[in-house]
Order: sequence, then C-alpha cells, then structure tokens
Amino acid sequence: MPFRLRHASPARRGCTARCLAVLLVSLTGSVFGATWQVQPGDSIQAAIAHAVPGDTVRVARGHYTENLRIDKPLTLIGQGRPTLDGRGKGDTVRVAAEDVSIEGFIVADSGADLGEQHAGIYIQPGSHRARVSRCDFSYTLFGLWIEKAKDVVIEDNLITGKRDLDSSQRGNGIQLYNTTGARILRNNISFVRDAIYVDVSHDAIFRGNRMHHSRYGTHYMNSYRNLWEDNDTYYNRGGLALMEVRDQVVRNNRAWGNSDHGIMLRTIQDAVVENNIVAGNARGFFIYDAEYNTLRGNLVVDNQVGMHVWAGSVRNVVEKNDFISNREQVKYVASKDEKWGVDSGNHWSNYVGWDRNGDGHGDVAYEANDMVDRLSWRHPMVKLLLASPAIQTLRLIAQQFPLLRAPSIVDPKPRMRPEHSDWRNWLGKHYR
Repeated sequence: MPFRLRHASPARRGCTARCLAVLLVSLTGSVFGATWQVQPGDSIQAAIAHAVPGDTVRVARGHYTENLRIDKPLTLIGQGRPTLDGRGKGDTVRVAAEDVSIEGFIVADSGADLGEQHAGIYIQPGSHRARVSRCDFSYTLFGLWIEKAKDVVIEDNLITGKRDLDSSQRGNGIQLYNTTGARILRNNISFVRDAIYVDVSHDAIFRGNRMHHSRYGTHYMNSYRNLWEDNDTYYNRGGLALMEVRDQVVRNNRAWGNSDHGIMLRTIQDAVVENNIVAGNARGFFIYDAEYNTLRGNLVVDNQVGMHVWAGSVRNVVEKNDFISNREQVKYVASKDEKWGVDSGNHWSNYVGWDRNGDGHGDVAYEANDMVDRLSWRHPMVKLLLASPAIQTLRLIAQQFPLLRAPSIVDPKPRMRPEHSDWRNWLGKHYR
C-alpha cells in the first residue's frame, strides 16, 4: 500500500479503524476519524480515496505532482510545507465536499485558462465550511476560486499570481462568487489581477489582509453587509473599490501609494466608512453616485486630490475627517453646494479663517472649489502662489461676490486642529 494508516489514539490499538468506527457509532453516535500518512513517492489522491469522511490525511515534506480532488469531508495537513504541483494543468486542488480543511501546503502551478477559472484551490458550489489556512500559493492563475459556498474560512495564506503575465491575463487572488458568511483573514496577496474580488457575496468579514502590486486591492460588486477592517492596500492601481453595494462597514484600514484611488465609493448606499488612513494616492477617495453614507474620522493626507466627488453624491454625513496636505482637498462636480461637517466639522489644512471664541472651530465656513481652486485646476502654476497674500485676498473677494463662485463643498464649522496627531508619518507614501 503506498501509504499507511496511523492510529489516532491508544484506544484504537488492536482494532481496525473500520471496526472501531462501527463500534463508536453504535455506542456514541459519532465517529473519530483515522489518520493516514503519506510519504514522498506515495499518492495523496490514493490516500483520499481510501479515507472515509472525518479522516485526516497528513502529507510529509516533499514534492507531489498531482491534481487533487477532495470529494468527502477530510482534513489535509502538510508537514514541513510539502508542495502540491498542478503541472500547469487545471486546478491544483478541487474541493467538492463540505467540511474540508487544507492546511500547511505550497500550492503551485495551476493551469492558465481564464475561461476555465483554473485555480490553486477551487472550492466548488456546495462545499460549505471549507477552510484553507497557512498555505503558500505560487504561480497559480486564481489563488482560490470560491463559488456558492457558505461559511468558508481563508486565513494566513500567501498568494502570488502568474506575475509574468499581463495584468489582464492573470486571475484574482481570492475570488468569491455567490457566497455567504465568508471569513477572509490575514492573507498576503500580490501580483494578481485583483487581490480579492467579491461578487454577489454577503455577510462576510475581511480583516487583516495585505494586498499590493495588483490592479485593485479589492473589488466589490453587488455585495451587502460586509465588514472590511484593518486591511492594507498599497502599490496597486486602485486600493479598495466598493461598487453597487449596500450596508458596508469599512473601518481602520490603510490605503496608500496607489496610482489611482485609495478608496472608491461608487453607487453605494448606507455604508459607514470610518477611521481609515488614505495617503499618497492620486485620488484619496473617488466618490461617485454615493448617497446616505457616513464618512467619519478618516485621515486623508498627501494625495493629489483628497476627495473627488461627483455624479449626484449627496445626502452623505461627512464628519471629523482630516484633510491635510492634499494638492487639491476636494474636486467637486455638481450644480449646487453640499454641506459637510454640519455637526462636528472637518479639519482642512488650507483653511485660512480664525477662531476668535476659542471653541476649536473656525468662525468662517470652509469652501472647497472656490475661485482659487478653479484657477489652480486650469493653471497648475498658480499652486506655487497658494500661500501668498494675493491669493488669500482673492479667496476673500470671491466669498464677498457670490457670482464669482462655483458650487462647492461647504463646511460651516471647520475644525482648527486635526484629530490624527500622527499625520506626518503618512507623508511621502506615494506609488513607486
């Protein structure tokens, strides 16, 4: 036999695994799984075929050139990080059963057919409660493809795509389609198309992930009630993209050094976006067709544009955010003013008003998109004079003659001091 059965406990000695299973079922109604040991030169797939639901297959350190199919509830554990090599064909591992756990492998060399969705690990419909942890994905098209499965857990994995392919020809690091209750935790993903792609997937938690050197750090579509927390998205074209979604919570994340946007909010309602750091991007926030959202306590620092707001993005609550050292604090495209900071105000590093009563709020409202901002968009060299008395006088004149002003973001009680005392630590975090 190319592998051997190792008894899992002393109580099983002197009795075959199958006889003991029958005995335990009759006495307690449950089965304690057997442990199968695979050594280099053995077949992992053969061990899977001989195992019964609930068994554990342990694989010793080595290089195994197999495309595995797991079609029963099993635990597959790598000892010393053995390599599963898909030989550039199909899925390296396909999960086709509920309650499958895979831990501690190098998963390598899947096929490269985008139409067939080749993946390092493909979790097919109905494979509920799958768990993949502490695996390294090397040169796989999609790292993990997860479809129509509930309550999957993907944690502590390192995923690197086929980095020699053009970005459009790569798969995504983790693809979720039509799932519920997923937990995507502490994964490091790079050199893929989109690090995490979420489509029609609800009630999920994404926490502690690092996504870099890809098109989007993450890309949400048509997904509701998800939590995005304590993640880093950097050196991508776009950091976090939330598109056509509702009821999201996006908090305590860091989106920095992305060549386009840090956080995109597009066609989004009823979301809370709070306490994020958005630094050194071309556009910190890109907000398009966004309504009834709360943006609170975010640090928006050293971006070319702090927030680009347009396409009917109104009726949002924007409070206690710090806008510091952005080349343009807000680029606003609309037909009428929009008020931010009505209750608590936001901090604007280019605010030139005063606080005579010492309540921490400026006595004069802050306006983005005033005459000076429009001049600087049209004639970038004007930015060299922004601190000059002449430019400040022009701002004051524009406030006195409303015919000269354009629709603007208006903050009636700008905060004189930032909420984030460590904002200087986030200067210079640009794309490279």
